[in-house]
Amino acid sequence: MNRRFRNLRRIGPVNVASYVEHGRNRHLAACTAPRCDFSAEYDSRAAAELAARTHRCPA
Repeated sequence: MNRRFRNLRRIGPVNVASYVEHGRNRHLAACTAPRCDFSAEYDSRAAAELAARTHRCPA
């Protein structure tokens, strides 16, 4: 499924973005560092940004 991301923000190595899925706003946090597989979806933007700020990359 193609998602149209909006409101993209970078917090350290983690990108946080918002998108609409099935009529609901969803938020995604994904680490861009090599060999780091962290990514998660959240219901609120605040939760996604908190995950981005507290993420510690194992790579």
